Amino acid sequence: MSDTPDGLWLCANPHLRRFDQRLFERLNLQADVRCWNYSQTADESCCLETVLVLLHDYIQQQSHPIHLIGHSLSGTIALLYARQYPERVKSLTLLSVGANPAVSWHAHYYALRELLPCNRKIVLNQMARLLFGPQSPVKAAAIVKLLAQVLDTEIAPHSLAHRNALSTGGIEPPLLVCNGAHDVILDPNTQMQWHQWLKSGDRLWMCPQGRHFFHHEYPQRCSQLILEFWHQAACQSGLPLVELAP
Repeated sequence: MSDTPDGLWLCANPHLRRFDQRLFERLNLQADVRCWNYSQTADESCCLETVLVLLHDYIQQQSHPIHLIGHSLSGTIALLYARQYPERVKSLTLLSVGANPAVSWHAHYYALRELLPCNRKIVLNQMARLLFGPQSPVKAAAIVKLLAQVLDTEIAPHSLAHRNALSTGGIEPPLLVCNGAHDVILDPNTQMQWHQWLKSGDRLWMCPQGRHFFHHEYPQRCSQLILEFWHQAACQSGLPLVELAP
């Protein structure tokens, strides 16, 4: 029996795994989904190519293509991988990734740092409200602390000094793009730009009440959609199916 999982969830920063966990657990009720983590160290340069090489080292050991899934920057890494190694990817599910993958909450944060004459903590408080909506003072403070940790440790392609561009476009494997309808980072017009890159069978879905981390807020709705898409993609490819519950 093959030890290759049905799906692989990419996580570019362990500090953010708590927001993936609810959906990850629901997907694992009906499929074998594993998590591939990357941890940036202080001595390493921020190079997405390094992450892609390490990811390929893992995926090429699998006996057949697998479904990739990732949120925000992790989804961008999955998108870049699917472009480079389409034969290894059964399908790609992107959560809160724009048609222009350089548009992210990190880029939004650094833009605010340039525009607002205030310190980092105040800008992070603003980012917490934009990403998660109004919160209690205790929870808001915890989110601000978490966002600071992510900015200090994530391999984001942006900084105060420079915002990198990433190429737009689609992929060869089947593609599911999911976003939150109330995401202020990826507004509806930005999300609609995906239409020019979608193939027959690809899907673009907006979570009606969702923000940037909509998959954390609505894991049941997201898991049902993703599992149905994976089943459809496997049927089209002739590869092993994800069996859906009746």
